[in-house]
Amino acid sequence: MNIDLTQFFEQFEGLEADNVGQWPKAAKVTLAVFIAIVVLVLGYFLLISDKITTLDNYVAEEVSLKSQYQIKYHVAANLELFEQQMKEAEALFANQLRSLPESHETPGLLDDITFVGTTSGLKFVKLNWQPEITREIYIELPIDIEVVGSYHEFGNFVSKIAGLPRIVTLHDFDVDINNMENGLLGLKLQAKTYRYREAEEK
Repeated sequence: MNIDLTQFFEQFEGLEADNVGQWPKAAKVTLAVFIAIVVLVLGYFLLISDKITTLDNYVAEEVSLKSQYQIKYHVAANLELFEQQMKEAEALFANQLRSLPESHETPGLLDDITFVGTTSGLKFVKLNWQPEITREIYIELPIDIEVVGSYHEFGNFVSKIAGLPRIVTLHDFDVDINNMENGLLGLKLQAKTYRYREAEEK
């Protein structure tokens, strides 16, 4: 089926903008459709697009607020449990702080280590404080230790160090088997104890 558009387009020839009322029906319809499209496009970009962006922002904010509400509701519903856990954590932290030596107690720690070592059967070659190392919330107090003894005596020594009332950790073990004297071995290690910085600053 052939469609002849020549007659259709002939209606648009010689049209004048001052005489729209006399235009053919097809021209009037085409003009009306064109104006409607222009109005819709301009209306979308000038009025609707900003509203859509605002709506999207509100939807995203609603999702965020719902998430915050769920978190706060969970906390509120379990408030007593959280308070109990907080008290337990504070008690545990306070107990750990009591295990850290205070400034006036650190000199006596060398005596404790010496006593633990000699009662384990070890002979001390070296036992010296090293420079303090300041960390974010605590201060490290390193002690270089060098002793002579047997494997069994080393084990007793480490076990007794762990049983001291103050926190002492052992690091950098180095067993020397090259200079054995009467079946004895050399042991070099570093012990560390700690002080709480906040208490120190107060």
